[in-house]
Amino acid sequence: MKRIIILGSTGSIGTSTLDIVSKFPNEFQVVGLTAATKGVPLEEQIRRFKPAKVALADPAAATRLRSRCKGLSVEILSGPEGVADVARMPEGELVISAIVGGAGLMPTLAAIRSDKHVALANKEPMVMAGQLMQEEAHKHGVRIFPVDSEHSAIFQSMEGHRREDIRRLILTASGGPLWNTPREQMREVKPEQALQHPNWKMGAKITIDSATMMNKGLEVVEARWLFDMPIAQIEVLVHRESVIHSMVEYKDGSVIAQLGLPDMRTPISYAMKYPARVPLELPPLDLASIGTLTFFKPDHDRFPCLQLGYDALKIGGTMPAVLNAANEIAVAAYLQEGIGFLDIAEIIRSTMDAHTLRQIRTLEDALEADRWAREKAGARVHALAH
Repeated sequence: MKRIIILGSTGSIGTSTLDIVSKFPNEFQVVGLTAATKGVPLEEQIRRFKPAKVALADPAAATRLRSRCKGLSVEILSGPEGVADVARMPEGELVISAIVGGAGLMPTLAAIRSDKHVALANKEPMVMAGQLMQEEAHKHGVRIFPVDSEHSAIFQSMEGHRREDIRRLILTASGGPLWNTPREQMREVKPEQALQHPNWKMGAKITIDSATMMNKGLEVVEARWLFDMPIAQIEVLVHRESVIHSMVEYKDGSVIAQLGLPDMRTPISYAMKYPARVPLELPPLDLASIGTLTFFKPDHDRFPCLQLGYDALKIGGTMPAVLNAANEIAVAAYLQEGIGFLDIAEIIRSTMDAHTLRQIRTLEDALEADRWAREKAGARVHALAH
């Protein structure tokens, strides 16, 4: 039985992971859970899965949870350090890292430094400090398994093949809910429209990232560090049906693809059980009913966030961390209707333009770049909103 810790257990990845645990109780045991502020869902998870330790990033929410959980055999921690403490639990063998945003970097790195394998579902830690994460994983003899559907597909398509034979990695993109929307009309797009993803059910932040195609910009950076692949060999292809989750092309012209339903339980369970697979109760992929699979080159002019991802990776150093932080601030402001949809890319670009580049050698370097970018982007949001 594999003992797992879930960072971000109340989000979409966390709840999907717990769904898998509930269906395979003889395969997996939950020993630790964390959440940001959602104490009520976390309480339900505590009562059902009986973890030894949990943490809420919000201290006030943790205080309320302790009151409601009196008499239960669970230790409840709080704050960022409490979340990192859960990530370090000696009982855990695999950490599912599913905290949205840059907040996931510190606990994910804490898990790696505690000699734990990590199933990485959030892009941001690898975007902010990918080289540092891989160096620490190598030092501690642990692996980082990708859970993002695209990176899991690449991982699966590389299995059994030689890395030196790879010509390119092809990340597929759905194009999001605004793929056919003229750019001028995007100025008027409200959050409720941008949140209507055609294929996937995801959290609000990542759904907006899909609408701007920043999710692909971040994934390009992540792929560079996950697979030790230069930027020139990482491409993006729009595939509206979300059936082919990504592909790997080899130097003999062969292209290996991973296909499946748009259901995150598939890549999650593969990372949890690797190299074995679990028998999920999902309907079979009916390609005859789908009929046609379509592909398009991404439009960098209409979706500039994708290009910003490539730009940040080319520049290197602290720039990807700045890209990520500015995006988080801009997306949060957009969801609160403080700025327009097209303002997201402009805020990110102006923040990157104002940044003085540094190298990332420590966790503190990444966190300082993140802090600076949030402050700078926040000031830009305030200027646009007033």
